[in-house]
Amino acid sequence: MIVVPLAACLALAVGALLWASALMDSLFAYRSPLRYTPPQPGTGSGVRTTRRIVFILVDALREDTSLKLEVMPYLNALRQQGAWATMHSLPLSYSEPGYTTLLVGAWPDLHDGPAANLEYEDIPTFTQDNIFSAVNRAGLRTAISGYYWFEKLVPQDAVHASYYTPGEDRVADEQVVAAALPWLAADAYQLVLIHLDQVDYAGHHEGGPQDPHWDEAARRADDLIRQISASLDLTQDTLLVVSDHGQIDRGGHGGDEPVVLTEPFVLAGAGVLPGRYADIHMVDIAPTLATLLGANLPATTQGRPLVEMLEQAPEQLSALQDRSVAQQASLLAAYSQAIGEPVTTLADGSVASTQAALEDARSSRLWRERWPRIALAVILVALPAAILIWKRSKITLWMVISALLYTLLFNLRYALLDGLPYSLSWVGEAQEMLSYLSATVLVAAGLSWLVFFFSAGIYRQGAGRAASLSLGMTLVAIYILALPALYSFAVNGALVTWTLPGLRSTYMAFISLFQIAFLSLAGIALAGIAALAAGARDVIRRGRLSAPQGVDTT
Repeated sequence: MIVVPLAACLALAVGALLWASALMDSLFAYRSPLRYTPPQPGTGSGVRTTRRIVFILVDALREDTSLKLEVMPYLNALRQQGAWATMHSLPLSYSEPGYTTLLVGAWPDLHDGPAANLEYEDIPTFTQDNIFSAVNRAGLRTAISGYYWFEKLVPQDAVHASYYTPGEDRVADEQVVAAALPWLAADAYQLVLIHLDQVDYAGHHEGGPQDPHWDEAARRADDLIRQISASLDLTQDTLLVVSDHGQIDRGGHGGDEPVVLTEPFVLAGAGVLPGRYADIHMVDIAPTLATLLGANLPATTQGRPLVEMLEQAPEQLSALQDRSVAQQASLLAAYSQAIGEPVTTLADGSVASTQAALEDARSSRLWRERWPRIALAVILVALPAAILIWKRSKITLWMVISALLYTLLFNLRYALLDGLPYSLSWVGEAQEMLSYLSATVLVAAGLSWLVFFFSAGIYRQGAGRAASLSLGMTLVAIYILALPALYSFAVNGALVTWTLPGLRSTYMAFISLFQIAFLSLAGIALAGIAALAAGARDVIRRGRLSAPQGVDTT
């Protein structure tokens, strides 16, 4: 009976689209559990070991690019006179969460900035303590010159001078630096953020990191870093150069590839002990800058001051340790209360142990919520499998083979022919992703259906039976596609709520749900074609059988 599989395909198409859209919307709408109950700032030392800090953020600069002497000679010269290390970040590797991690000192799950890039008008202002607010409370002056997203992110009552631009290219960077140089000449600001965007622009619009335009943009950024540095006295001032994320070779970011989660870190000048150091984390930047300027450690920071790189007297280090212990304890208590989960893991006051206790509290609540979802997911996986086994036949076997062939063909084009990663890094506009997925589904579905139609002899069935069997093959393919979505449901939940999900499993759920929607509609169309083909064959066969027989005249 064709009504049941037809209705199932229609329902799955609608349901998959609604779920995928709601899942994506919930990711973009995510806010930290600490949104309304941020930890309160402590006190700073009040002792500066630098006259001022100039913080240069080179958007999207990959570490491997920054290490090329022929591309960024000045940055590499700074490395030799300063402290440098490899910096690591966490997904999602978009700019707005990266900016927030750098300035708040917390990971995207807690910092309450955007989890992914939002439109300008939708960007929330920091609800958590941050390096600009901390420096402002310490009685120091701050300035920002860069992309206009910072105007929305950073509380503007903590910014005393600013220049914001919607531009992202070479011209915009030149204007950004031109606006900042008078501030440096006046020596009126103790924390200055200068954001250079043309490397990211080259990655998105000029061919990606494998194109010569990428290195050209990085070389121009290096020249601007040299120009900014020339306005400083590094015996009194401190210069920091970092990035917010990298880009994959084809251009793009947002996923969890190592190349987009690895960034350069160079700190040179007053208060800095030169040398190459062990790897650091992006959350370490804000507390390190606060230490250099004598401000309080940002209250939500999950990082540590990089004291091994700083000139600090023993009594300063001891007092800093006490402030760090108090800040981490306050953060842990605020997080535990916000998620309604008691802390059962002992922490010795260090950042590492406190963050381990925080993660244990998060995991405890997650697992308590997961068990009912895991049970439901197992049932939803087992029931269709049991039906397939119960109804095993030659045609059922061909349904499974053809469904697996669909999966193979889709991923053959996606991963091998087009070289796309299983992450958000390749996705630019949503329409681009949907167009690509729908076209790929249509091709893979058509080819796998042809194999099923002829190999299983569907063309020999009646029109209604051929359509019903074609829909059955589509439903088997949908069952296979549903497995990643059910796994993500079991692990992460149906939607993003109080904590960020696993990025890879969520992405696999996204593309599986979109495939289910497109495949359901394609399957209905293919069922119609099957009915027409089988019906036409019946008409032809009946015509041949009813034709008059020749007369024997022998």
